[in-house]
Formats: sequence, structure tokens, C-alpha cells
Amino acid sequence: MRTIQGAEQLLSKNLSVDILCYPGSQINLEAEERGINCIALEASGYFHPFKIIKLAKFINNNSYNIIHTQFSKDLWILVPSLNYLGSDIPLILTKRMESSAMKKDFMHKWLYKRVNYVLAISNVIKKNVIETCPVPEEKVILHYNGVDLKKFEPSKIDRNRIRIEFNIKDDQIVIGMLARITYGKGYEEFLKAAKKLNEVSSNLKFLLVGNSSPDEKDYLEIIKKLAGDLTLTNKVIFAGFRKDIADILSAIDIFVFPSHAESFGNALIEAMAMEKPSVATNSHGVLDIINDGITGFLFNKKDANDLAEKLKLLISSESKRIEMGKAARENVIKNFDVEKQTQKLIDLYRKLVS
Repeated sequence: MRTIQGAEQLLSKNLSVDILCYPGSQINLEAEERGINCIALEASGYFHPFKIIKLAKFINNNSYNIIHTQFSKDLWILVPSLNYLGSDIPLILTKRMESSAMKKDFMHKWLYKRVNYVLAISNVIKKNVIETCPVPEEKVILHYNGVDLKKFEPSKIDRNRIRIEFNIKDDQIVIGMLARITYGKGYEEFLKAAKKLNEVSSNLKFLLVGNSSPDEKDYLEIIKKLAGDLTLTNKVIFAGFRKDIADILSAIDIFVFPSHAESFGNALIEAMAMEKPSVATNSHGVLDIINDGITGFLFNKKDANDLAEKLKLLISSESKRIEMGKAARENVIKNFDVEKQTQKLIDLYRKLVS
């Protein structure tokens, strides 16, 4: 979770961090498991006069220098709490998803007036914020997600462990995808492209890493059935949910990111950090990450034929895979290093409290 990762990065820089979250939520449970201090406040919906006063008292009793929220919905309790106190503590909002609703009515203007800066995780999100929210462009800052380059370090991981686990031969080329199994992630295009590739290359394996949520188990079965209908049962590995992502990425040869409309692409920058050449959708946040033909290939959204053609370019050339993989990691080091991104955030904090 980005909230947890961000908190851990700030703590590693000797900043004091508390996480305000809903009691019993996944963030609450994981933060406590990792020893991060949590303030649990039960406030679903929008209007909470008693919770506003409770939060205001808590803020007043602690010496916070910055409040940084990860969800725009939180403004409905944070802004009234700060106004109740007459507090001038700087307030930052990170936007990770596009909004389809216009938020330029009186109430949203009142809320966003209290926000010092909005951080957008990609250019598509930045553009969306400017178009839909009552925030001047100069207050919207591009701030990418980052990847831990010490964890995702290809020279430190034995790629054979995962290949042995899944009985993958040394001469087989593994094409992998990591994503929750849900609509819009591009699983259909991946499998249809796999079918075309399997007809011309016999040494391929397709590794799918991810699981569906409890209410989307039907979709998981649809995808598994599609693999069978395309006669790929012996070629596709459904690995399920995994925590050893760096090891998984080390084992594959080519990474695919076919999501239809991703705000950014965390799995993509992790694969690139592991020096994996990638083929990704030419849409949304991906456009901030891949330099087409240099750090990866882009394919037309939802176009399995185009995806297959781009993959052929990498399947047929080991030297191209190596060259593109190294360029990909260099791009991540330059633009998506979590250490650098955290320092940029701290610099902004210092600017606001100085």
C-alpha cells in the first residue's frame, strides 16, 4: 500500500508519522503490524460533526507540522476540523485516481481553498485535477510514485528459484503479468496475444500473478476458462497472490502491462527496476513511464494483435531484451527512485513549514 510505504520512508528519514485511518481497515491492520502509530477514527460518508470535533481535539493535542491526506474524501473531515481550531497547519492532498465529477461548486471551493498543494501521481491525473477541481494550476504538483531500488535489485536475486518452483525450463521465455484479476486490467488481451504467440513459438510460458477480490471470483473463472478455450492450459501459469514480487519479476523475461486506464503503473516500474523489457498500453499514466522503443514498447489499448506483434520483437531478440531492460532500469533510477521521491516530498514539507 502506498500509504504504508510512504509512512515507512518518512520514518526512515527520522520524521515522526501518525496514520489516520478507519478502524479495522487494511491500512490500520498493516500499519499496526509494521509498528506504525495509527489514529483510528470511524467516519464513513461525509458529514460528521462529532467526529470533526474529536479529530480537532486530537490535532490540537499533538504538535503536527503537516497534514498529508491520500484521499480527497478525507477533506470533508480534515478541513472542518482545522477550521474549527483556526489552525494554519499546511494541508496536502495526493490524488491517485481520476475524477469524473466536476468539483467546482461552492462546497468544494470551500474545501480546496484550505489545501496548500495537490500532488498528482501522473500527468493524466494532474490534467484531471486542474479540469475538475477548484485548484489553481500552480498548486498542482507532479509527484511520481517510487520504487525501492534496494529491494528491486536484479543482481541480488536468484531468478532460478521461481522458475524451479513452476517447472520452467532454462530455454523457455517467460512472459509475465502482475495485476489484480479484475475487469480493465487487460487479461483478455494478454491471453489472446498469448494464443497468437504460442502458434509460432513453442518455447514460451505465460505467468499470471494476482488474485481476484471475493466479489470477483466469477471473473477469475472467466479468465481461466478463456485460457482453456484458447488451448493455453499447459502454457499459462496462474500463480495467484504473491508477496515475493522481486523474485517473480526476476524469473520472467518480458513484462506485460495491458491495463486499459491506469493512473500510473506501480508494477510496471518495479519490472523496469528489475531490468525487464516491457510491453504496455499506450494510455494514461503509462505514458509518463515508458519511452516507446527505448525503455519498452507501447501497444494500442485493447488490441491483442498489436500486443502480440510488439512481443514478437522481444521474443526474437535476446540482445534487444537485455538492451531495453538496462535502459528501463536507468529510467527508473532517474525518475522513480523512492528515495529521491521521498526527498522531494520532504523538501516540500520544509518549504511549507519554514
